[in-house]
Order: sequence, then structure tokens, then C-alpha cells
Amino acid sequence: MDIHKFLTPPAVMARRKGPHDRIVLSSRVRLARNIRDAAFPGWAKKPERVRVLELIQPAVESLPEMQNSFSEAMDRLPALDKQILVERHLISREHAAKAAGSGLVLTQDESLCVMINEEDHLRMQSLRPGLQLRQAWTALNQVDSALEKKLDYAFSSDLGYLTACPTNLGTGIRVSAMLHLPGLVLAEQINPIVQSVNKLGLAVRGLFGEGTEALGNVFQVSNQMTLGESESAIVERLEKVLAQIIDHEENARASLVEKKPKVVYNHIGRAYGTLANAHSITSKETMNLLSLMRLGIDLGLFPGVDRAIVDELFVLTQPAHLQKQHSEKLSAEERDFLRSDMVRDRLSTVSRPTAAPPTPPPAGPEVDKT
Repeated sequence: MDIHKFLTPPAVMARRKGPHDRIVLSSRVRLARNIRDAAFPGWAKKPERVRVLELIQPAVESLPEMQNSFSEAMDRLPALDKQILVERHLISREHAAKAAGSGLVLTQDESLCVMINEEDHLRMQSLRPGLQLRQAWTALNQVDSALEKKLDYAFSSDLGYLTACPTNLGTGIRVSAMLHLPGLVLAEQINPIVQSVNKLGLAVRGLFGEGTEALGNVFQVSNQMTLGESESAIVERLEKVLAQIIDHEENARASLVEKKPKVVYNHIGRAYGTLANAHSITSKETMNLLSLMRLGIDLGLFPGVDRAIVDELFVLTQPAHLQKQHSEKLSAEERDFLRSDMVRDRLSTVSRPTAAPPTPPPAGPEVDKT
């Protein structure tokens, strides 16, 4: 099956709605599981990895939740297709590098995805738009319970589920949300927030997870420890922290508009001006400028413009998605040219932001400052 005939079109992706989706782009719950008496993928020889794949893949495909899913071995997927899956946050960068003995099972709506023989034998994840951690956990828990009846999981009564990395021992759960936080960045409040979140035992990472930067003012917040706390308690704790971050972001936006409107309008106006007129633009610059334009839409500076236009461009302008639209191999410079052409075309019907600097106070007598 052609993965591109299966994947949801970016235009449809961009219109998915969820609670607090002005700030929370998506919610994800991931579970790590391994098969008893089988070497972890990083230690296993190719025949062992292939055997585990042949054991797990049909078991996953047979679940009612995974009916009509896309299922494929990683060595049968072209490198470009793997990178597209990474850009959509459906698989990890590490899984994209896998070859024989690793696989993928993905539902039609992309809400459930199972990576086979990544760092663990099973990396199952549930994705939802907006703030929907409980819904994501409920869906994934059902899949996990059903699979546990078909597969013999590696489990210890003392340590819980056994995993390749000790930080995943216990529940094996990672709960995370992807947040758009331009207000906190512009207000220079993001570092104190990150430090506070870290003190609560949570991790803050960039757009593509550990070791990546927060392109487009997008940050991932997730739990760090999985041992000694129930799954529901971890979900609840993260929900409470995310609610506080959402409040901080909303307050930062409101405060900026009230106290520094010219600064806000200048950032957004310059972002729009560059995006609408540039003839060469990198992926990184595009993400950062689209973030500011998205903020402008949320603040009502682009009347009648749907946020989906920016969310779609977030996806389409990334390197692999851009390359997929062209049959010939593109250099980085050629991608920059084509990216700018696409953005200019998509924004051709979008008028510049309407906000104007506040009316200055009446001029008083000049004061000699010499």
C-alpha cells in the first residue's frame, strides 16, 4: 500500500479540533512494552528482530482498533516516506533509521500508531488534537490490554514492565503535549516556566523531542519518571501542570497586547511581510515566522483568516513534505526557493494584519533634556 494514499491530507489534518487547541497542538500517550525471553532490539541480532516482528505485527493487525490499518516493515519504506512520518510525529527519528526487523502499524485516522522494534519491542502511541490526555490514555489502554492477552510481556512484580531504558521501567508510560507558546517566549518568561516544570519532575523538549530545539515556539512537555506512580496519576499530574502553562501563556499574550502592543504588532507584521514576500526561506525561519502569524490570527489581527492555513503550512513546508511534491531530488537551496513560492501563493489572499499602534497621547510642551 502507498503510504501517501493512506495518510490524512495536511489540509484535513490542519482542521482537526480539540480543547485548548489555540495553545495545545496535540496530546500523546505512549507505552513501552517488551516480549519475555527476547533480547531488546538494540541488543538483538537481525534474525531475532525479524522473529519478534513476525510475532508482534500480526497480533497488532488483528486488533479491532487496528482494522484497515497501514502495516509495513521499515526496510520496505523509502527514506523519504520515513522522514514524512517523522515530520508528522507519527514515528521517532530513531525508528526512521531502522531497517530489517522493524515495523509500523498505523490507523487510518492516525490516532493510534505502533512502532515495532524501536528501542523496545513495542512502542504504542495514541494521538489526539488539543488537550485530550485522558481520551488518548483510554484508547491506548484498551489496545495494551488486548495485546497483553496475545503476547507474553516482560514483567516483574517488583519493577513492573521491563524496558530497554531504565527510565521507562514500571508503567512504561510517557504522557506528553505539544504546546505553542509564543506569548511566553516574546515576554521572556519561557525560561522560568521551563525551570519550574523541570522541578516538578517533568521534561520540556523541542519540536521533535529530546535534543531538538523549539522551532516555531513549540515545546513538548512530558513526564520523566514511570516507576512508582500509576498511569492515571501521571496523566492527572500532567493535566494540572498543562492547565497552569495554558493560563500563563494566555496571560502573557494579554499582557503583551496591553502593555507592549507595538512590539507585538511589529513581530507579527514583520513575520507576515517576510512570509508574503520572500523568494527564498529556510524551514527553520518559516516555522518561526508562521508561529508569529498563528499568534496574530489568535489575537484577531487577521480577520476572517482560519488558523488552519498556518497549521497546514507548518506541515507542508517541512523538507520531506516539500520534497515529496517534486519528482527530482532537490538541494537545500532549491527547497528554500520552492518553499517561499508555496508560502507566497498560500498567503496571496491574506491581507496584512489590521492592528495599528494605539493612538498616541496629545503632544505636550517639549521638555529640554539637555
